[in-house]
Amino acid sequence: MYKTSYPKVEEVKKNWFVVDAENKVLGRIASQIASILRGKHKPEFTPHMDNGDFVVVINAEKIRLTGKKMDNKSYFSHSGYIGSEKFTDIKDMMKKHPDFPIKNAVKGMLPHNTLGKSMFNKLKVYAGPEHPHAAQQPKPLELEG
Repeated sequence: MYKTSYPKVEEVKKNWFVVDAENKVLGRIASQIASILRGKHKPEFTPHMDNGDFVVVINAEKIRLTGKKMDNKSYFSHSGYIGSEKFTDIKDMMKKHPDFPIKNAVKGMLPHNTLGKSMFNKLKVYAGPEHPHAAQQPKPLELEG
């Protein structure tokens, strides 16, 4: 009889990757980042454990959207009070918070529980080409899209 071996939390090695988002499509890059954060690229992937890697995204302000999404896409927010719904266009959101579209897209692709929150905390997004994670020696990762 075969026994499945599960990696222990202290045995899981977390690598650091840096991704350049310049001229990459938002949805495609977000799905690949979510897969890396979850750890699906590793042979010891376990759905109930956080064994993914850290991802640093640079040049988030230079992402691309397909079709007419740059004109039509908007984000919805509601405070809970009657009539207090707010819609923000993606153009305005990119001016105020250039990291928000990538964070929002990746967050929606991760599990919606405490495990997903711990995976999401391993995502670091920066608008420009500079990031403060040089000490972790992140490896460059080329994503399709």
